[in-house]
Amino acid sequence: MSLFEMSERAAKYRSDLLEFMDALVYPAESVYETQMAESGNPHFQPPILEELKSEARNRGLWNLFHPHPDVGPGLSNLEYAPLAEIMGRSPQLAPEATNCSAPDTGNMEVFALFGSDEHKEKYLKPLLDGKIRSAFAMTEPAVASSDATNVQLSMVKDGGEYVLNGRKWFASNALHQNCQVMIVMGKTDPDAATHRQQSMMVVPMDAPGVTVMRGLSVFGYQDREGHAEIDFNDVRVPAKDVLKGEGEGFAIAQARLGPGRIHHCMRCIGMAERALELLCRRAQSRVTFGKPVSDNANIRDWIAEARIDIEMIRLLTLKAAYLMDTVGNKAAQVEIAAIKVAAPEIALKIVDRAIQVHGAGGVTEDFPLAGFWAHLRTLRLADGPDEVHKRAIARQELKKYREAAQ
Repeated sequence: MSLFEMSERAAKYRSDLLEFMDALVYPAESVYETQMAESGNPHFQPPILEELKSEARNRGLWNLFHPHPDVGPGLSNLEYAPLAEIMGRSPQLAPEATNCSAPDTGNMEVFALFGSDEHKEKYLKPLLDGKIRSAFAMTEPAVASSDATNVQLSMVKDGGEYVLNGRKWFASNALHQNCQVMIVMGKTDPDAATHRQQSMMVVPMDAPGVTVMRGLSVFGYQDREGHAEIDFNDVRVPAKDVLKGEGEGFAIAQARLGPGRIHHCMRCIGMAERALELLCRRAQSRVTFGKPVSDNANIRDWIAEARIDIEMIRLLTLKAAYLMDTVGNKAAQVEIAAIKVAAPEIALKIVDRAIQVHGAGGVTEDFPLAGFWAHLRTLRLADGPDEVHKRAIARQELKKYREAAQ
């Protein structure tokens, strides 16, 4: 068996998921757009999504991301990666339909690893059932949050509680109508060692003092799940709702981010694959200056380069997944950082060229390309900007030569 050959069970899930996409998800995209437009509410939960969720559960395509067999299929990162790619072909529908949406996937793992029995009963169970959604609040408007040590939201101990004050933004999912809980990162001890100052806490969306100020647009789009700016004004959090313990914020973040980056990057590849498909179909169906657009040498170059690039980033992402499964997240940190830079950047280039081939239509909502572009461009900032990951890669590379010189 080759290194990245799919296991028999992963191949079965892949086949079932592809059939689900063809039979139900792609046809539902136009229904989704109609229901959203008719609602007049950018954060409306359209009925078609609930129908897809029900059908996915019936087909056993539920919680596919979850590594624990008592909850999901128990797939490894390497086994799940091709499924995330397929879901990326319809990012508005497929991840939520299968209960594999960010940030819920990461939050569910945090609750499973670090949550109390109460957290698991109150939040993890309904999240796994798809009955509620969750948000993750770390980024702040007043500081450069690409350096997480800059996080300033204060978490001050007061008896058996912590009092939270500060402002967060880009709290993804916080405007989803089913969002009930946040995991919030803030500063509990400004005098502790740099990476022991921060903690994560469980905060209900309806906690007194929590105010959702607005939903932030992304390149003019209001995502249905929302990117919220949230004010915390004397929000009281019981000490029992501190995850893992005071000062463990960074440790939790590292546990949370590895698998999430595999999911993000494989979904990028799914968007790139669909963009290439749309590019090819459009180029073959349109005629300019007496010949199909696909006959132009530059278009053929774009198609060839797209196929080469997709295969490269897929293999790099699968390598990262394999290393995470076999030697752990820490040993795979260079590969994880590399895919987070390469996958969105390359997918963005392919989508941009597909837009160009579609002409004016490419920038409209008649095709998924403009939405793909906005999502991918944003992903070059989310989960750490490109520059942070390149810095980490360069540091590890230079370390080899420093050690050799000693």
